[in-house]
Amino acid sequence: MKFTLSWLKEHLDTTASVDEIAETLTDLGLEVEEVVNPADKLKSFTLAKVVHAEQHPDADRLRVCKVMTNEGEKQIVCGAPNAREGITVVLAKPGDYVPGIDTTLSIGNIRGVESHGMMASERELELSDEHNGIIELPSGEVGQKFTDWLEENDPAKVDPMIEIAITPNRQDALGVHGIARDLAARGLGTLKPLAKATITGQGACPIAVTIDEDAKTDGCEVFAGRLIKGVKNGPSPQWLQDRLRAIGLRPISTLVDVTNFFTFDRNRPLHVFDADKVTGNLRIHRAAEGATLTGLDEKEYTFPGGQVVISDDNGVESIGGVMGGLSTGCTEATTNVFLEAAVWDRIQIAHTGRALKINSDARYRNERGIDPEYNMQGLDDATQMILDLCGGEASEVVVAGEVPDTSRAYELKPARVISLVGMDIPEAEQRRSLEALGFRFEGNMAHVPSWRHDVLGEADLVEEVARIASLTKLQGQPLPKLPGVPKAILSPLQKREQQARRTAAALGYNECVTYSFIDQKAATLFGGGDDATMLANPISSDMSHMRPQLLPGLLRAAARNQARGFTDLALFEIGQAFHGGEPEEQSLMIAGILVGRSGPKDVHGASRSVDIYDAKADAEAVLAAIGAPAKMQIMRGGEDWWHPGRHGRFCLGPKKVLGTFGELHPKVLAEMDIKGPAVAFVIYPADIPLPKKKGATRPALVLNDLQPVERDFAFVVDADVEALTLVNAAQGADKAMISEVRVFDEFIGGSLGEGKKSLAITVRLQPTDKTLKEKDIEAVAAKIVEKVSKATGGQLRG
Repeated sequence: MKFTLSWLKEHLDTTASVDEIAETLTDLGLEVEEVVNPADKLKSFTLAKVVHAEQHPDADRLRVCKVMTNEGEKQIVCGAPNAREGITVVLAKPGDYVPGIDTTLSIGNIRGVESHGMMASERELELSDEHNGIIELPSGEVGQKFTDWLEENDPAKVDPMIEIAITPNRQDALGVHGIARDLAARGLGTLKPLAKATITGQGACPIAVTIDEDAKTDGCEVFAGRLIKGVKNGPSPQWLQDRLRAIGLRPISTLVDVTNFFTFDRNRPLHVFDADKVTGNLRIHRAAEGATLTGLDEKEYTFPGGQVVISDDNGVESIGGVMGGLSTGCTEATTNVFLEAAVWDRIQIAHTGRALKINSDARYRNERGIDPEYNMQGLDDATQMILDLCGGEASEVVVAGEVPDTSRAYELKPARVISLVGMDIPEAEQRRSLEALGFRFEGNMAHVPSWRHDVLGEADLVEEVARIASLTKLQGQPLPKLPGVPKAILSPLQKREQQARRTAAALGYNECVTYSFIDQKAATLFGGGDDATMLANPISSDMSHMRPQLLPGLLRAAARNQARGFTDLALFEIGQAFHGGEPEEQSLMIAGILVGRSGPKDVHGASRSVDIYDAKADAEAVLAAIGAPAKMQIMRGGEDWWHPGRHGRFCLGPKKVLGTFGELHPKVLAEMDIKGPAVAFVIYPADIPLPKKKGATRPALVLNDLQPVERDFAFVVDADVEALTLVNAAQGADKAMISEVRVFDEFIGGSLGEGKKSLAITVRLQPTDKTLKEKDIEAVAAKIVEKVSKATGGQLRG
């Protein structure tokens, strides 16, 4: 939204400077994006008088002038045809920057004659395109600043322009009068009342208007217009042209410029039809698919169907609230016009503008909302301006539809300002601020003005009060301290999520945040892809289903990194996965993947490909951090996307699964375009049992003062026996005494024969009440041999 200082002062009686106004607007929530002050680039120029002028001795088109300045008489060589004795000119001295020629002057020598400055033309000062001669002023004193002379004689040329950013909820600030109202409420001046015209129509309007049923409910609420005959169209007056040019609009003709003036002055978009080009009556209706219109921008638009348009007997003549048609547009030959003012449905205006890709000032305002109660008065005010500038005779008004009722009121509760904003503002000041903004009080009920569509509750009243009082006055206050130890804010599951995130990051993983939506093919690979998890309105074709696991997103991220040359990756994600369409059919997961090698190439050969044991170790570290039991069983039976022989599940029993780790199936890696080895883990934090003790204190540290004992065993078993089966059997021989069992050797071949292998394990015995004697150790060893032999069919190797 752009406006000039002089335009603002038409609505606001103020002595505030441009800087004060700009600072106040930003503080009020109308952020100033730019201030263009033409006087800034002209402040160094002064007035001078040519006291003598003669022909240059070596150039026919140059004259040597003696110019009286505030620093005495100066010699200036000038090539302007109107350079002569006795004229008052604008002087640029050596050292001055001339914007029109992008040059900083210095003392020059022109054809052997020294020149101390220049006398400027309008184009050289960027005042206009005129450059046939230097500026001749009809008045002014030598040494007077040129900016001061312009302010007195031609203020439009030094009128500052201010541009503000409008948020969608402040449609009332899309008119200069609305901006002035905000500044007056802050106390930066006094709001001037709007002059209200009253037009008595001369006879009935020959053009009738109707609104079809399909456009009444959510298309056009009220459409009003009148015929003005006998107008004389042409260039608009200079003051109107200056205002439009200052905000970047091109003056067209008086009739069109009047509508543009009301668009920016009152936030009241209007449209004028050339009445002689309208055939029959006007009808507001929905456009049929395939209908076309050539707009005022001379582009042809084809309607998809359903847009609200204005038609006469020949067809569509205007896009309602967005753009008029070229065929009924006004020209200098126009003598009879139909002026219309309407209130359109904001949503349909937005749909129409997007469908046709039209961005006009009318659309911008109509889709954000205008003042419906000003519709009829706005029609009279615009009619009066047309009569004043173009003459003519106005008919009576024709109206279709009704002005919508926007009346509503909310109770002002002064204490709410403290509770919602934290500012202590007296009730009298609160009421004064709201009344200055146009609110009307009946007791404590504040009636909202019709131009404030954004005020929809008591909290909005508080916002307006705080905005006018200035939120810069808000002082920070520390929260009150509560006695005792405060209760925990995070739930146990949230704490586990926090600990898992920190642990994974400490292990060297990079966190990913991927979409919850994946394509059906990837979802099917990981046990999903059915109709229950399909999105009704996906944002793209490759995001059609909710993810059943976190692994697809991590694998996609790994594939993108590999494509860019990053081959060694450690990625993790914590988030929800979905196995159905209901809210309860989702679960929190922690997933991580390792791809490539364990480290960079090393002369000592320390670098190797990642394997299942890397994933197992990292998964165990995360499980330990989030409170999983120290003793868990490792079982088979993972899902199809895991390698059938190189994965395991952390279990507390056959049905209590806490997580899975291992290599991913080669087919899955091929489908996801992953190159090289890839291992992963998935943990289900919600399935980990909560500790029985709810307190925040840690348990006492238990240190064993008795020395542990380790014994090694080697068993000959069939080649297809899993080491995990043997370890679990040995662990169960004496759960109270055996603290750890680990495999340290595997041997195949030799004297063992075909189909056999030897697995060597170390068993650590930790006594708790007495030192172990040899017979105690032998008894446990016998149990281990018995358990392993029974579970695996193996024998102790001799």
